[in-house]
Amino acid sequence: MHIRKLYRTIENFATQPIENVEELLKSVIHNIIISEDIEIKGGRLWKYNPKEHTYVLIHQEGEVEKIRKNYQIKLKEYPLFYELTKSRTIIADEINKYLRKKGIKKFTATGIGEKINVHGKKIYKYVLTFNSDDLSQNLIDTLNIISIALTNVLKSKKIEQKAKQLQKDLDKASEIQKSILPDQKLIFHNYEIFGISEPDQVVGGDFFDYLRSNDGDERLGIVIGDAASKGLSAAAQALYVSGAIRMGFEFQIKMNLLISRINNLLNRVFHESNFVTLFYCEITNDKNGLIIYTNAGHNNPILYRPKTDEFEYLETTGQILGPFPDEKYLTESTFLNKGDILLLYTDGVIEARNEENIMFGENRLKEIIKENKQKSAEDIANTIMENIHNFEKPNNLSDDKTLVIIKRN
Repeated sequence: MHIRKLYRTIENFATQPIENVEELLKSVIHNIIISEDIEIKGGRLWKYNPKEHTYVLIHQEGEVEKIRKNYQIKLKEYPLFYELTKSRTIIADEINKYLRKKGIKKFTATGIGEKINVHGKKIYKYVLTFNSDDLSQNLIDTLNIISIALTNVLKSKKIEQKAKQLQKDLDKASEIQKSILPDQKLIFHNYEIFGISEPDQVVGGDFFDYLRSNDGDERLGIVIGDAASKGLSAAAQALYVSGAIRMGFEFQIKMNLLISRINNLLNRVFHESNFVTLFYCEITNDKNGLIIYTNAGHNNPILYRPKTDEFEYLETTGQILGPFPDEKYLTESTFLNKGDILLLYTDGVIEARNEENIMFGENRLKEIIKENKQKSAEDIANTIMENIHNFEKPNNLSDDKTLVIIKRN
């Protein structure tokens, strides 16, 4: 499953009106197991017991060999659990005799939620173990996203219980956020660019920007990003990333190196669960319409070619920004032919829901682009937003909505 889609799937599993953390995690495990899109057959939930320095089994479900209720494993026998605070997920050989008798030869462990100090080291309060036929890097990647999504949800719920948003601070943050957005419309040689950003709350985590070289005509950078958190935290991340991108662009740092450095900065400055997805591309006056890009876990931009009536996607070239400091980011390239239209967008564009809880989706986006291919980038962008507003149920739970249209004339 696509990185961003998997994250949103887990987030939706966890955004239920359940106050008790353990009941919420049990519910998520159940939904993961029954999901046809996630290849996991069974799971267990363990909770750290500080009195005994053990992890206690509090839930097991699905195709797993059932073990004793409230069974405990000693932390000192599983030193690998300390590694979870760095790697989030491990796959290792089972050493416990009782569990090996139950047929468990290998196990996965994924840290969830807050970290606590034990003997001068940090461990996760909750650990999820899952059963899957695929004990490969693909499973590790899947479990890492599950960990990030659940940790982020639990943190958000905790914040919601403790704090109230202050209107003065929100107003100030809103003004700051608006200041980082460029003018919506830009003409660059034979390219039309038009962007729109609508926060769901007073402030949001979406942003886009246009970056011009010193002479103004050599190259143009276009970036769109989405911070996973909400409100002030998301706005702070958006401001931080936007500023870092601008600085790197001015110093002409290579694209993949620039994104890697921003990833490391986010990892050091922000909480690891507050990640950012980002798509960054550069266009020039190249006669062939060359576009170079890197996609850090963001929604795959949609490229429409009217001459062949075909759609293409610009796939991810690296992980989301923040949680993985050693991630390497690749650059890819494609060509925009005359008349081609490239759409960059964030989650809120396709995940707007109507009264039947049906999502707006990519197919509606494609139809709008196809039907309006002769129009300007500005008209196409405004038409998409109008359709979303007409489609979306008023006062429905929604997300920030940001899109950028790039059209080569």
